[in-house]
Amino acid sequence: MPQQPLAQVPHDATWFWQEHGSCRSVDPTLFFHPQNERGTARIRRDRTAKAICARCPVRLDCADYAIRAREPYGVWGGLSEDDRERIYRRLDSRNYPRQRGDGLRAAGSEVDRAISPGAFGVTAH
Repeated sequence: MPQQPLAQVPHDATWFWQEHGSCRSVDPTLFFHPQNERGTARIRRDRTAKAICARCPVRLDCADYAIRAREPYGVWGGLSEDDRERIYRRLDSRNYPRQRGDGLRAAGSEVDRAISPGAFGVTAH
């Protein structure tokens, strides 16, 4: 995935929500994969990070920011890199969500699905 240019950081980006993130009390490397991590190791790490995000009080702010900023790396608001890449491909670059809340409006179902039982490998029988 190409590195994001700084210009994609939303002009209204605020970081107050980060002070309240559940991720602040755990090892930050849990949210960013090491070089060459693949397969089940990456799946396990992503699921562990998503579980932390699932109970986070600022998860939606985080996910909204990550979508609007086209954040290329890590788990943000319960969205993995792969989750966000699917969102980025679907959105029209000419009308890309840039205002606070637009990311959630454009991708709310994907944000919810990212921490659903299916995202953790749990299937209904």
